[in-house]
Amino acid sequence: MDEYPLLNLFWTMLWLFLWVLWFFLLFKVITDIFRDHSLGGWGKAGWLVLVLLLPYIGVLIYLIARGRSMGERDVKQAKENDEAFRHYVRNAAGPAGPSAAEELSKLSALKDKGDITPEEFAQAKQRLLS
Repeated sequence: MDEYPLLNLFWTMLWLFLWVLWFFLLFKVITDIFRDHSLGGWGKAGWLVLVLLLPYIGVLIYLIARGRSMGERDVKQAKENDEAFRHYVRNAAGPAGPSAAEELSKLSALKDKGDITPEEFAQAKQRLLS
């Protein structure tokens, strides 16, 4: 039974990590090519051909040429996703509280029953409307 030295295990794990990292980077670049709305169809096709036919050089050239805008697109996408999530939560949760019309209705009912004076009603109405 052959032994597999610890250093060889380390190198194997390092190469496996770099290989996975490379595929992650490749897919990230391809995703960014298709996500960029400022890039036309021929531009997208050109970058895609470069990245797929010369993967290592193509990805490095893409990162050098468009790395900054790639980060800006990531930030923009994250903000859009966050805003969409907040909008969904606001709509799902419903209104934050009773509307001004409902509050005025309650105040009017209290005034009609005599629980509050007309002056108190006027003050509360002024607070609601301002």
